[in-house]
Amino acid sequence: MNNSHLNKSIKKINNYLFLGLLLLCSIFINAQDKTQKLDLIIDADTANEVDDLYAIVRAILEPSFNLIAITSAQFYTSPLASDNTVSESQKINEDIISLMNAKGISLPLGSNTPLTEYGKPVSSDASQFIIETAHKMKGDQKLNIVVLGSCTNIASAILEDPTIIPKIKVHYLGFWHTPETNIYNKKEFNSGNDPIAVEVLLNTKTLNLDVMTATTSQHLVFTKQEVDLHLKDKKGIAAYLINRWETYDRWWTKEDPKKEKWTMWDIAIIEALAKPKLSTIESHLTPPENTQRNIGIHTKIDAEQMTSDFWNTLKKI
Repeated sequence: MNNSHLNKSIKKINNYLFLGLLLLCSIFINAQDKTQKLDLIIDADTANEVDDLYAIVRAILEPSFNLIAITSAQFYTSPLASDNTVSESQKINEDIISLMNAKGISLPLGSNTPLTEYGKPVSSDASQFIIETAHKMKGDQKLNIVVLGSCTNIASAILEDPTIIPKIKVHYLGFWHTPETNIYNKKEFNSGNDPIAVEVLLNTKTLNLDVMTATTSQHLVFTKQEVDLHLKDKKGIAAYLINRWETYDRWWTKEDPKKEKWTMWDIAIIEALAKPKLSTIESHLTPPENTQRNIGIHTKIDAEQMTSDFWNTLKKI
């Protein structure tokens, strides 16, 4: 072989090696991106209020989330409750997925009734899906369950199969809480829709649990003016969100008859997961009547930055 042929062969080999190296780098980067995503299930009483819908849309658009499923939750204590509140939540979940053309997100139906006896689960498609998905987690990988309403589905999953506990982390929106004195008030809407399930979460000693309290999330408030600015006169999911705001009957207060403001409780917990720097989490002991252990409590949020981040993200719709 002369020098010319030899040089060509060496050049060809180098090209193959370079292409192979690029391929390996691409595979590594893609695998790294995948592992960095937060594996997530959102459990929501979507039909109960307005903020659930906005929070779910925000979560679907978040690139750092691997949103596996949206499970439906009951809210039987509402004065507007029907005989099948979980089906109402399920219907809206299905509408959102359809309007956003969101692929690969499961929609398991949750329980329509709360727990009636401590230690006795109320099994549902949702609780079973949580169990099955938790067991698919590898190594130190955690399945994050974000509970925007009653705790029925996640508490039932834990009771049905306690072996999932090391594989999950629960992010719960509930309670009123005073950080300075560590005083809990469980007389809050989400907690009241399944008080027994709340006790399950607090008493499960090794459960990784963070709580976005009503005390903290109440500071995230949207105005109708800003909602109109970003969503009005648009189609699809934007029109759906506007319609929800304008047509939902606010049963708990007459202080805002023109529906000019809305507390976006649920968005606070989604934003805190998407942008952890926007929330402060402190370790606090559980209430004295519960198994004594430390849990995470969101004690402060940057409501202004959460609002900005929300609307920046919704530019994608």
